[in-house]
Amino acid sequence: MKVIVDTPIWSYALRSKKPEYAVHVQQLAAFISDQRVIMLGPVKQELLSGYSDQSKFEKLNDKLKYFENTPIIDQDYVQAAIFSNTCRTKGIQGSHIDFLICAVAYRLKSAIFTTDKDFSYFVKHIPIQLFKDKNG
Repeated sequence: MKVIVDTPIWSYALRSKKPEYAVHVQQLAAFISDQRVIMLGPVKQELLSGYSDQSKFEKLNDKLKYFENTPIIDQDYVQAAIFSNTCRTKGIQGSHIDFLICAVAYRLKSAIFTTDKDFSYFVKHIPIQLFKDKNG
């Protein structure tokens, strides 16, 4: 199964040397090695937006070109709105990007690899699958 890797996981790999993130970074490396990573434009934008230094920006952009940009189709935006509305009726808020990630994952029948706690609330009310590493 392919996996949409959310921004926090990429950030751990690119910016953090904290040992508590090592398991996530290792899992990302395994997904990359197995060619299971799905890259979405909004995630790429979030990653690149964290680099105001032009040379670091260009270096990261070159590395991210390795990952094919998975198209987002019109129905994904509609599905994201449906997911957002469903969650909102349950008292759960989320960002537009997060619900778009959910919609694409739903369409592609893929898991979402994230540590963003909002997704743990979404999964209770919308039909998405979260990747669970051995730490849960």
